[in-house]
Amino acid sequence: METAHAEDITKSVRKYIVVFVALMGLTIVTVAISYLHLNVGAAILFALAVATVKASLVASYFMHLISERKIVYWTLALTVVFFLLLMLLPISADQDSTRLG
Repeated sequence: METAHAEDITKSVRKYIVVFVALMGLTIVTVAISYLHLNVGAAILFALAVATVKASLVASYFMHLISERKIVYWTLALTVVFFLLLMLLPISADQDSTRLG
């Protein structure tokens, strides 16, 4: 019984190490993107894409969301939808003000 428990711990630690190495690799990719001579829009797009992958790894494995029930994912999806709406609201308001002026 104790051997099975030790194997489970070893698998968990190995999984966390793999995720940590992936996060370090993605951090190096982020720094490399900053040294490329890209225009601002492309640099931000690539940096945000890498940051999104890193955030999903942290949330999935270190916050244990990968093993949670579907209600957590629905709550997270709803939060993302509201966040996007709040981000797009000032953009649409700015476009309306440029049409008026």
